[in-house]
Amino acid sequence: MKVKIGLLASLLVVASSAMATEELRIYTEQYPPYNMTTSGQPFAHSEDDITGLCTDILKAVLANSGLEYSIKLRDLAYGLNRTEQHPNHGIYCVSKTDDREPFFNWVGPLASIKWSLFAKPDSSIELDDLDDARDYRIGGYKGDVMTNYLIDQGFEVEAISNNGLNARRLVEDQIDLWVTDGLAGPYLAADASDVTGLERVLVFRETPMYLAVHKETDPDILRALNESYQELVKSGEKETISRSYGF
Repeated sequence: MKVKIGLLASLLVVASSAMATEELRIYTEQYPPYNMTTSGQPFAHSEDDITGLCTDILKAVLANSGLEYSIKLRDLAYGLNRTEQHPNHGIYCVSKTDDREPFFNWVGPLASIKWSLFAKPDSSIELDDLDDARDYRIGGYKGDVMTNYLIDQGFEVEAISNNGLNARRLVEDQIDLWVTDGLAGPYLAADASDVTGLERVLVFRETPMYLAVHKETDPDILRALNESYQELVKSGEKETISRSYGF
């Protein structure tokens, strides 16, 4: 009997270890209001301390998947590095760029960045397309993909290193338009410049954002994630969460 009990205990230890390796470890970055800590700190060790549009959608996906998981908030480079090197690791919300696509499996999209041009509150500016913006002074964020895109298209963009101050520049008539994300822009304007009521005058492009998962992640994990995501979309819950953020 003692031999049988000992064998059973050993098997349970092995099974427990195997289950532990199946935990999906997920990372994100501080990028309000898509992913952010409840405290405002640039890191978090527990999913209870992380919120945001992408986070809420992903938590709903995970809750319905039956998977064991953890979520931590670090900087983008750290999360990408961990996910690139380790199976059963993932990072959200990230765009599916040409250089990233081959290295990950992709679940989503969870949300989309809307490349937008904003004017000050009660502005009379009206744009039918992007070319109509060439006659205006445009403010942007140094190194930002949207700012760089406009520069590459021949636009003159007055880019600064503190993106939140662009909202203040708008209301003080230092610039006519601000290129930024359609959801993050107003959030940043209120938080950094105490400016609300900006007028979004044009959306000229969209970039979908996903949960990126290491290529060699357990196929059962990937299957559970994709099935749960599709069910969330089909039930309308994903749309409901998005609307709660004004998306």
